[in-house]
Amino acid sequence: MKNKLLPYLAIIIFLSFSNCLFAQAPTLGTAGNFALFTSSGAVTNTGNSFITGNVGTNTGAVTGFGNVNGVMHTSDGATGAAAADLLTAYKQLNTTTSTASHAPLLGNGDTLRAGVYAIAGNTVMSGNLILDGQNNPNSVFIFKIDAAFATTAASQVILINGAVSCNIFWKIEGMVTMASNTTMRGTVIVNNAAIDMGTGDVIDGRILSTTGAISLNNTSAKIPSGCGSAVLTGPAAPDLTSAGCYAIFSGNGEVTNAGSTTIRGDVGTNVGLTTGFNPLTVTGIIHPIPDGSTAAAAADLLKVYDYLNKLPYDIELLYPAQFGNDLVLTPHTYLMNAATSFTGNLYLNAEGNANAVFVLQVNGAFTTSTYAKVILMNGALAKNVYWKVDGAASINDYSELKGTLIVNNGAINLNTGVSIDGRALTTTGAFHTAAVNVNNPEACSVLPVTWLNFSGKAIKDNVLLEWATTNEVNNKLFTIEKSKDAKSFEVMTTVKPNGIGVNNEHHYSFIDEQPYNVNYYRLSQTDLDGKTSYFTTIQVKVTENQNLKVWSYTNGNTIYVTTTGAVPGNGSLELYSTDGKKIASQNIILTSSRNTYQLQKSLNTGMYLIVVKSKGENIYNGKIMIQ
Repeated sequence: MKNKLLPYLAIIIFLSFSNCLFAQAPTLGTAGNFALFTSSGAVTNTGNSFITGNVGTNTGAVTGFGNVNGVMHTSDGATGAAAADLLTAYKQLNTTTSTASHAPLLGNGDTLRAGVYAIAGNTVMSGNLILDGQNNPNSVFIFKIDAAFATTAASQVILINGAVSCNIFWKIEGMVTMASNTTMRGTVIVNNAAIDMGTGDVIDGRILSTTGAISLNNTSAKIPSGCGSAVLTGPAAPDLTSAGCYAIFSGNGEVTNAGSTTIRGDVGTNVGLTTGFNPLTVTGIIHPIPDGSTAAAAADLLKVYDYLNKLPYDIELLYPAQFGNDLVLTPHTYLMNAATSFTGNLYLNAEGNANAVFVLQVNGAFTTSTYAKVILMNGALAKNVYWKVDGAASINDYSELKGTLIVNNGAINLNTGVSIDGRALTTTGAFHTAAVNVNNPEACSVLPVTWLNFSGKAIKDNVLLEWATTNEVNNKLFTIEKSKDAKSFEVMTTVKPNGIGVNNEHHYSFIDEQPYNVNYYRLSQTDLDGKTSYFTTIQVKVTENQNLKVWSYTNGNTIYVTTTGAVPGNGSLELYSTDGKKIASQNIILTSSRNTYQLQKSLNTGMYLIVVKSKGENIYNGKIMIQ
């Protein structure tokens, strides 16, 4: 019987011991909202420090800081409450029963388990101090140092086996001096003494003093997560409805493009014209003139702007002209109450919550430097990032923006090499792009037909245009347009569908009896709801390759392209994805006789573009479906 009871007694003893250890964490109250705080004294910064959490003093001044991912407080209600709560936390730590004593030298590879360590005299941490949680996230570490505390350069606290910073506490009765590049973890509470941090220090926790100045220099400090702290979600995301289908849109203004631009999503304006976009590099619907879709998007965009504009902000970034510069933001609504200049990198940290939403309110114009970049961290998603800008937006060369940019009453310029993972939308203003890449992560255009090919060839003095589709659903008509320069197009004719149905191929043709010497043709399809999508643009010359015919098919990882009737000479065979990226190419010798060329490439299921070139010019553009 005694033997049977022993395991249970052991468990009871262990649980009792565990509760003794794990119940000793102090209650920080409102002081826990601060990354840096003193009840009495100045808080000063030198250099570019990165702070996540509030910064403040109840008696003194806060100086030298740039943008802080938190609220700056000086002698207000929040600091008064924090001072009282800090004193309570200090008293709790001070009266905690010690479970072990330790020499006034920490680190040098020493490994400690959870407990309350009493340390007498001036204490130094050197090298690595390892805290072992023993696979229990509730493990609490308390260091009660009854004199000054210092670290040597590059010393660090290392956590293993589930130990977490939110359960580590330092109670220090003297001045704290941290040498350069120290990595400190846990909440440091200093009683009646100053705190001096060196260049490049990293604080995964808090720096708090009951009375004493706090100084830092190029320091990174972040309030630790966990231990029951709320998971940051940010505000509720707006419902973009029909505006969400667009990658580029203006409610009122010309939308123009110059250069090689790749777009995933719809493109258009509700007042004005949309010009310069190549249907080959736009995966979505190009709306060259206003239509029902653009009218709905304009109305929905105004509603989204109104929602974002009225959101109460959590944190005001006080220095809009210094936005970026490696600032780290967490899921909140941020306000920049003036024209904003974005330089360098901006980090958006979702803290492991893939549904977390970021809203950045800019009450003024918005510009970026060259190569400015938004970097998503720890599960942050571009679809959950929103920029509300009251003024013009100029995204400069090779910048990388994440999220939906919504501009009110201002023009948008996306300059050379800009990349946007999201959308760029303006309620009113001209929109210009120049060799950019915009990827709408939630592009929603569902085409009522599946395109197979569109080709043209010269036959004596005429041009025969042929195209084929499958899976025709909700198709109203096709439109063929012609141009001399691939810029200004005129409508030649419309063609009604010859049938509907899934998995049925449909073939169409049209003869242009009055072609130019060099012709550009583009083909569009309009559905029953009035939405129009452009398939592709092709070039046909009436003087060369008049007898050209091209067939293509696949077998495994091999793509076969057969030509006949080509003008003899050097050429090339190229394969593109539907977003315009070249996947493969090879040089070929074109002849008037029948020739079959092979491209070896492992491809995913989907649609691809085949281009045949002669003397550097396209003589055939078609599509091929990989099943």
